[in-house]
Amino acid sequence: MDKALTVLDSTILSKEDIIAIMNLWNQEYPANLSYTSTADFEAYTKSLLYPDHILIRSDNYLIGWATKFDRGNERWFVIILSRIVHGKGLGTELMNKLKENEQRLNGWVIDHDLGIKTDGTFYHSPLGFYIKNGFIPTTDQRLELPHLSAVKVTWDAKI
Repeated sequence: MDKALTVLDSTILSKEDIIAIMNLWNQEYPANLSYTSTADFEAYTKSLLYPDHILIRSDNYLIGWATKFDRGNERWFVIILSRIVHGKGLGTELMNKLKENEQRLNGWVIDHDLGIKTDGTFYHSPLGFYIKNGFIPTTDQRLELPHLSAVKVTWDAKI
């Protein structure tokens, strides 16, 4: 990773971390997935079983968060990068870090460009990024909720 960046690995998030991650989440995900309450976002992060968090800062400003955690009998991940670092290879580096010591990772990925961010810009599906990084969409496994439509993606170290 770039020398100007600070990378922190942790299993616990501070209150300041939670606020910074929630703000990044609200900036980069579609507005209908935004959190209005720090307590609600903290409850979400505390619901993740056996999390391994990676926080990336530039000049003490959070520009990336990734975590892998257990859900059911599978290992899952979430990754968010600030749009200011999109297209610079940081996402691939972060994804490779998430894959370390794992045999399989799963995630839900919005696979359409219909979402609108809180600033009014369109949310662009990152599905191509995940495919480029070795994930395979499982088209018969979808998350269809009133506020979210996503496809399950899986990376397998054996493939």
